Amino acid sequence: MKLLGLDEALRQLVPDGASVVMGTALEALIPFAAGHALMRQRRSGLELIGPISDMLFDQLIGAGGVRRITAAWVGNVSAGLGHNLRRAVEHGIPAPLELEEHSNFSIGLGLLAAAMGVPYVPTRSLLGSDLVTNNPRLRPAEPGLLHVQAIEPDVAILHVQRADAEGHAHCWGNLGITREAGLAARRVILTAEEIVAPEVILSDPNRILLPPHRVAAVVHAPGGAHPSPVQGYYGRDHAAFAEYHGATRERDGYLRWLREWVLEVPDLQAYREKLGDRLERLRPSSRQLAAEVDYA
Repeated sequence: MKLLGLDEALRQLVPDGASVVMGTALEALIPFAAGHALMRQRRSGLELIGPISDMLFDQLIGAGGVRRITAAWVGNVSAGLGHNLRRAVEHGIPAPLELEEHSNFSIGLGLLAAAMGVPYVPTRSLLGSDLVTNNPRLRPAEPGLLHVQAIEPDVAILHVQRADAEGHAHCWGNLGITREAGLAARRVILTAEEIVAPEVILSDPNRILLPPHRVAAVVHAPGGAHPSPVQGYYGRDHAAFAEYHGATRERDGYLRWLREWVLEVPDLQAYREKLGDRLERLRPSSRQLAAEVDYA
């Protein structure tokens, strides 16, 4: 049994100074509940790794727990660059921030290299760009090739639709680089909308996200990706993204948001209660099932 509460899983598996990959499905399945719990636990010195990361990285930066960002972009895809990111990079507020800048593709290649257990993956992408000049992990090789060095996070926090207590999980929709991240990381925490019996997962083995031995903890976290979307469970809460971006334009506004939505909300259950029927309004109005698969 790998089932743990969210706070306990993070206390056991995400120490101060850890490198953590999150938000690997691009705009979907972002583990906001886990990020908020890390902020409440006052985690410090984190390196955050991910592709576009949406606004979760910006929230963690503003809380002062981040020393380094390894990402393609940090902000709010429906509004713009993250205000906390800019304050940290330009003014050291609330703390100076190291940046390792990537494209979404090179982040994926770095994680793929670690997943395969090799030191780098070659590519022809990014040649001639400023990223190659400024990022030591992107190394020109023989003419016409670039080596992307492996990125091996300490922890991957991945949100999925359903999982069992042993670490088997189903995830569908746009996976982005979720599988690569899970295979690259030393430890994996799954946060899941539903916990189901193993036979539910094993009934569709081709959809299993990761070998269960890669998973260190499974957390039941219904609504744990809000305000990002989870295919089949709820849509994107566009208003939440707009509200956050407006509220955090100034540092004091971010601190008010932090108190209201994170520090004064003790856990995911309290967060869902604070949302009221907002999450329910994002539920799909109809079902769109895939075709039946016969494994006989």
